[in-house]
Amino acid sequence: MSMNDPLGDMLTRIRNAQLRGKSTVRTPASKLRAWVLDVLKAEGYIRGYEEVKTEAGHTELEISLKYFEGAPVIRELARVSKPGRRVYAGAKELPQVRNGLGVSIVSTPRGVMSDAAARSANVGGEVLCTVF
Repeated sequence: MSMNDPLGDMLTRIRNAQLRGKSTVRTPASKLRAWVLDVLKAEGYIRGYEEVKTEAGHTELEISLKYFEGAPVIRELARVSKPGRRVYAGAKELPQVRNGLGVSIVSTPRGVMSDAAARSANVGGEVLCTVF
């Protein structure tokens, strides 16, 4: 698997783990991944995550997935901005996900945040992914 898109890789791992009903999934650690996970946790889509060291000495993020009545809380996790096609939006143009039921995660000059937080801070940025 090519690692040109580490964030896309993490989202795929979360989707796959949920399909299998796993309680946790691991992904190599990076700041961007952790920031995205912070938003997912704040918005209630995951239980949380922690840094763990592998035997090889690498740091991984162990993500605790969240289920409600046996079904994954995350129904849809889609990468928006890709390495080959970056997607940027100003504060006014930030996409609404499912009429505001979902969240887009945006990388702004003030950090990675939800579309609602970016709107209220009046900052735009790169639309990393959407979650519903």
